[in-house]
Amino acid sequence: MRVVPVLALVAANLCAQPAAAADGASLYKDNCAACHRPTGQGIPGAFPALAGSKFVQGDPKEPIGRVLHGRGGMPSFQDELTDLQIATILNYVRVSWGNKAKPINPTQVTTLRGGRRENPKATLQAH
Repeated sequence: MRVVPVLALVAANLCAQPAAAADGASLYKDNCAACHRPTGQGIPGAFPALAGSKFVQGDPKEPIGRVLHGRGGMPSFQDELTDLQIATILNYVRVSWGNKAKPINPTQVTTLRGGRRENPKATLQAH
């Protein structure tokens, strides 16, 4: 009868993968889609496209740093999003709209944040 716990564990892992993708889509929609569009196409001359972006698919340090610190018209999300939320959003972006990049681990975000403890208000929804 040990088959049941093993099957339950396998089923839980299989269900967690789509849930994580859906969570990334939801976080992206809530925090990024207004500027970068739900399709990742951006707004020409205002907000860059994320679909097909070499920047998004390249060295993870670059997009992590941009989300943490902002740049130009993009706000900083370091006080609004947790390391896990940032990694989840970036992982969604890095595999959506034809993008093909390796996943980002939340510890990479923590490292670039400076290893500081996350801001307590980071559990609130950003912008």
